[in-house]
Amino acid sequence: CHQQVTDSHQHGKYWRPCSPSFHGETSFVCENRKWQMFADACASLDVQSLFQVRHLLWPVLIISCKDSPFLHPLSDLRKPAHGKPGGGAKYFGDDDHGNSNCQADFSCIIPDILSSPAIPGNIADIVELLKKISLLLSENVNRGKMQTYSRIANHILNSSIISNWAFVKDRNASSILLDSVNLFAGKLLLRNGSERIQERFISTKGYSIHKNTSGKSFDFSMEFNNTGNITGHVVIPEEELSRLPKASKAISIAFPTLGAIIETSRLDPVSVNGMVLSVSLPEELRHILLTFEKVNKLENVKAQCVGWHSTERRWDNRACKMTSDNISSVVCVCKYHRRTFKSFSILMSPAVLRNAVLDYVTRVGLGLSICSLVLCLIIEAVVWRHVTKTEITYMRHFCLVNIATSLLIADVLFILAAVVHNTALNYQLCVAATFFLHFFYLALFFWMFTLGLLILYGLLLIFFKITRSVFIATAFSVGYGCPLVISVLTVAITEPKNGYLRSGACWLNWYETKALLAFVVPALSIIVVNVVVVIVVVVKTGRSSVGEGCKSQDLSNMIRISKNVALLTPLLGLTWGFGLATVVDSRSLAFHVTFALLNAFQVNSARLGMVCDQTLSLGKGSRSKRGWQHALCVKNRV
Repeated sequence: CHQQVTDSHQHGKYWRPCSPSFHGETSFVCENRKWQMFADACASLDVQSLFQVRHLLWPVLIISCKDSPFLHPLSDLRKPAHGKPGGGAKYFGDDDHGNSNCQADFSCIIPDILSSPAIPGNIADIVELLKKISLLLSENVNRGKMQTYSRIANHILNSSIISNWAFVKDRNASSILLDSVNLFAGKLLLRNGSERIQERFISTKGYSIHKNTSGKSFDFSMEFNNTGNITGHVVIPEEELSRLPKASKAISIAFPTLGAIIETSRLDPVSVNGMVLSVSLPEELRHILLTFEKVNKLENVKAQCVGWHSTERRWDNRACKMTSDNISSVVCVCKYHRRTFKSFSILMSPAVLRNAVLDYVTRVGLGLSICSLVLCLIIEAVVWRHVTKTEITYMRHFCLVNIATSLLIADVLFILAAVVHNTALNYQLCVAATFFLHFFYLALFFWMFTLGLLILYGLLLIFFKITRSVFIATAFSVGYGCPLVISVLTVAITEPKNGYLRSGACWLNWYETKALLAFVVPALSIIVVNVVVVIVVVVKTGRSSVGEGCKSQDLSNMIRISKNVALLTPLLGLTWGFGLATVVDSRSLAFHVTFALLNAFQVNSARLGMVCDQTLSLGKGSRSKRGWQHALCVKNRV
């Protein structure tokens, strides 16, 4: 498919019209040399006809949405759909059951909705329909309206059509549906102090509450799929109810399948492992207690309590704290905020390795790395005047100091990012931590790239001399200028769409916006270049033995080559190449521990080589003058 080029192909995509009985189009993308469906907007449901002639009930909707592609101008309200006499849906007020029921609960649109197949295009239209109802018809939501609304939502929440959500054009459709249901259900009027509307895949319950109530709970047991029911439990603690100044209402909505739908729509690496529970509470209440039954009961996978961030449209673990976790259920304490956190669930992350050995290696290695970097910079400061007497040694040590400084700051920022992520600090701090972490890790790689170029300069351009001022200006432009440009462009492009951060960590997003490529591509490119540098060094330093038959010379040459490779591998960051193994098999503990060890102790190996290099420059041994000249020549060349 990558070789096909037609007028309908743009950026690796092409669009195909729907069959004659549907309206819309289907889009495809080229992946692995095959066309794969990306979005299916083909729909058979004519949402326009649902509103076109139903002005008796919905005048405010028609007036407010007259620019919607689903609606015709008011002058066309009494024209039959598609221009055919008697065509289209039944009139509001003229249905077979009389107009009273339709005006009270708009139930006359139910036959049109339920008779339509739940294909991606129809799902998108129904989500838009529910959104319009929530925004414009949410006054006096009685039991009849809520029943009709729930039946419409239930049609697209069915467990049998979850996979269809993956091809809905708007990837935020599931989030829009959740917000719409929460808004509409929150306006539900309670009869005699309580209400209960039950469908197979959505359930709504409401109770009157006041400060003297001894605690209120909502229990849900609902079908997830053919394997049986899952349960959820919402409790408003008594101490929270004591905050209420007057009698109020509390409403909770349960969605057994919406978590899987969100996962399918967003291609998120984490899996929702329970039903989604939403609440609509008075503003005075701050915390609620929730119990979730796990869908997949696995002993080796930890659960995580999360809240749905309605503004950023992502799961946020800062909204909840776990109080209990066993093989079958999880208990969470979550903070309620009517504009931010209204929906909650539990996640499992089978691809995220949680192992005590890996945590220990990371923490100990990071601590030793920071200590070694500080010691390295102290040694450089002490011996700086002695080891920078020539131009080439000054340039080399200038690069080494900047490599150590960048890695030290990045390590400290790594710890700060973990602190920001694990505490209830605001989103902007996480963005700031990620930006500077991205910048300084890129600076580390670009300074290693600069050192690699300097080595090539010393080996290949023997008769070309670069001045110190030109080198410093060039090195700063490459070492800090390139990372700054990449970091700024990344946050500027992805952050307006809330696609800068990944879910559950202060680091670059991958699954939605591929922001992580702004780190991976430069880093891997520099690793490849530095591998070439090491090969050139090995070839150049090994030439002295060509044509010589002395075995001692061969042995000496092999030792020199081995030392050069051992020193250059950490200094040029080649150990980061082992990170590819963790991408190939993200669940392998051996790959993760190996990668953590190599990079945690990268700086220790580099520091040892630098100290030896500095000792060689300062020391006075018993070697002959010719031997020292040979040693200094090798040192300056590598």
